Amino acid sequence: MKRQDYNLPYLLKYENVAWYENGKVEILDRRIYPIKKEKVVCESYVDVAKAITDMVTQSAGPYTAVGMGMALAAFESKKLKEEDRIEFLKEASHVLSHARPTTANRMGLITEKSYEVGRDAIKSGKDPIAAIKQDTVDSLNRRYSVMERVAENLINLLEDDSVVLTQCYGETIIGMLLRLAKEKNKNIKFYCAETRPFFQGARLTASCCAEMGFDTTVVTDNMVAWLLENNRVDLFTSAADTITADGHIANKIGTYQIAILCERFNVPYYVTGFPDRDKKDRNSIIIEMRDPEQALKFLDIKITDDNVKGIYPSFDITPPNLIKGVVTDKGVYGPEKLNLYLEEATKFY
Repeated sequence: MKRQDYNLPYLLKYENVAWYENGKVEILDRRIYPIKKEKVVCESYVDVAKAITDMVTQSAGPYTAVGMGMALAAFESKKLKEEDRIEFLKEASHVLSHARPTTANRMGLITEKSYEVGRDAIKSGKDPIAAIKQDTVDSLNRRYSVMERVAENLINLLEDDSVVLTQCYGETIIGMLLRLAKEKNKNIKFYCAETRPFFQGARLTASCCAEMGFDTTVVTDNMVAWLLENNRVDLFTSAADTITADGHIANKIGTYQIAILCERFNVPYYVTGFPDRDKKDRNSIIIEMRDPEQALKFLDIKITDDNVKGIYPSFDITPPNLIKGVVTDKGVYGPEKLNLYLEEATKFY
């Protein structure tokens, strides 16, 4: 299958997300991009899990990183006996998939598949490292292809010269939306909310949009009401770290407040992604509480007095009444009708 990262921005090239080679995994450090283009080198699967926990890569980046991390685990275990090696991969699958709790279910789909591929390769006398790495690339191709179908359904909601507001970094959907817009000659203007405290919207989403040649403007997180009141915005969109069966979505902290403002100013909010079979309602969502110090710093520079305290919930939950539709590979569903998607859908990771 042709690699599906063609004509995409730098951030979405497979090797620039996470890549295994010769006993190491290199992960592009999104915490400092585009100020610097540096990669974190991981020499163990534990290093990969720590990099994910430490936000070296975010959005869908961890899904690639855990697959490559499983290939690294296969390398680490190459001197073990067959049964011990398989057990080593099983433990690696658990550690990698739980590097961030809110998306452990989704990352587990990838690491469990990697474990099975590695186990089968070991039992059949084949190289589990090559098998797991290839399975990860195959998974990337499938995910990019599925997200291109999502982007097709999203772009059909946009007229030429549409104005779109984004939140955080939607990874693959952003890349596919930009690629399709160029292919269809749709001239879209983007406003990107900066997304504190890591500024993913300003550094990642805006960089991708500008790199692809689109009119791109960053707004700080406290400018959204002013923007909606004084400028034309046709649609607000974000990805989702979790979508429950009853239509609640967990996404980067700040998404909920933008959704409230969009309802106030009659701007439709469309979420991109897929409902999770194991998340029935908002009570199924675990909100990851990160180190409060991260909210008091930028690029390791302290921006507050030493006596000031911080708080950092990674995500908030937007209720279904604020969501116009969930854009999937199979079409656009009202949040109250996601059960229809689940009846048809198959796993895509």
